[in-house]
Amino acid sequence: MVSIPTVSVDGVPDPLPEGLAVLDVREPFEWEAGHIAGAVHIPLSELPARLDEVPTEQTLVVCKAGGRSGQAVAWLSQQGRDVVNLDGGMLDWAGAGRPMESSSGQPPHVA
Repeated sequence: MVSIPTVSVDGVPDPLPEGLAVLDVREPFEWEAGHIAGAVHIPLSELPARLDEVPTEQTLVVCKAGGRSGQAVAWLSQQGRDVVNLDGGMLDWAGAGRPMESSSGQPPHVA
């Protein structure tokens, strides 16, 4: 079994440091409801086809709770990427009061 590098929200610097990218692998409706500013959005199902869009620097990978991002991290690690899964995902991010933005015009929330 591949070990998946994982960090809890407490282990992520606030604000995010320079040189740390964020990849959000949730579905479009989830992204629109609320996401981390500056994140790259590539739904998990599209990752293989869009690998060239994945940031090459160290990347924090997020989904709603950590399951899909864990799958993404396992696969991206095999592709040679420097990736870390956010355990607890956007639910823990929002729960910790971390900043989010939405693209729906509504206040950001985790869908």
